[in-house]
Amino acid sequence: MVEAQTWTTRRMSNPRLDNSSEQVLDIPPTPPGELRNSFGSNTTTLSPTILTALIIASWYLSNIGVLLLNKYLLSFYGYCFPIFLTMLHMLSCAAYSYASINFLELVPLQHIHSKKQFLKIFALSAIFCFSVVCGNTSLRYLPVSFNQAIGATTPFFTAIFAFLITCKKETAEVYLALLPVVFGIVVASNSEPLFHLFGFFVCVGSTAGRALKSVVQGILLTSEAEKLHSMNLLLYMAPLAAFILLPFTLYIEGNVFAFTLHKAKDDPFIVFLLLGNATVAYLVNLTNFLVTKHTSALTLQVLGNAKAAVAAVVSVLIFRNPVTLMGMAGFGITIMGVVLYSEAKKRSKVTTH
Repeated sequence: MVEAQTWTTRRMSNPRLDNSSEQVLDIPPTPPGELRNSFGSNTTTLSPTILTALIIASWYLSNIGVLLLNKYLLSFYGYCFPIFLTMLHMLSCAAYSYASINFLELVPLQHIHSKKQFLKIFALSAIFCFSVVCGNTSLRYLPVSFNQAIGATTPFFTAIFAFLITCKKETAEVYLALLPVVFGIVVASNSEPLFHLFGFFVCVGSTAGRALKSVVQGILLTSEAEKLHSMNLLLYMAPLAAFILLPFTLYIEGNVFAFTLHKAKDDPFIVFLLLGNATVAYLVNLTNFLVTKHTSALTLQVLGNAKAAVAAVVSVLIFRNPVTLMGMAGFGITIMGVVLYSEAKKRSKVTTH
């Protein structure tokens, strides 16, 4: 608006300049918006590299932190209620997701447009519940290191479900890369000092459920009208998952509410543990989204492979669970197989394109 004014207009708007027809004023042009906004502002912003590094570090800390907190609560603190603990995680994710989307506006809010879309999200919530409950339950019986070794086999189950459900075939190189993934777990299982059969099966169930969810999600929410951002999907899945888990925790863990209240009276620290655990569980999802946003899905996969090894080492240092040389070798073989699988998948996509 200021730049649009002519010199005559500016002169006539000031009576003191009416008689100074020969006077020439050098009025500087209005600086652009970016320059105006930079005056007086603090330019010590973080560089993109440092910001990405901080986000990745937060993702590592939240992932490893929720594993260690779950292990401590379920195995060492005596809070043997994995279903109720998972329900707390879901309630926390629902509340924090609502605040992040509606108040912090991290991503635009998306709505459910049809009953069909709602039923699809409900189905995903059920699979999600199964996976998380099995994962938390396995931590009661297995050390975190062995839990992470089994969890690294997710690509194996993803390939199986993709073939069984969608008839999607991979290249021979991709399937061959899965062999060391399975072989490494066989080696690690045979030499695991704290091996527990039930814990092993529920951990395998958790890994398979995680893979099934990713495949089913790709099938159910394929149309542009039904696609939801990961944060919006969590916003709708989390309360549905809590609703699904409520009758199970009341039936199987019937005294959980009374036990928690009684424990809180004797030891208020449990309130801090549960709230902190539920908050970190949400941060896992938030930082997962941020890492993908600032890097790529492939980088997230590579970082996830390294995260499993880091979590295993940290858990051994904290909980002092015994490990064997063969167990470490088996874990290493599995991680190597996952890396080979990722590279084979990448080459397969390039060849297809």
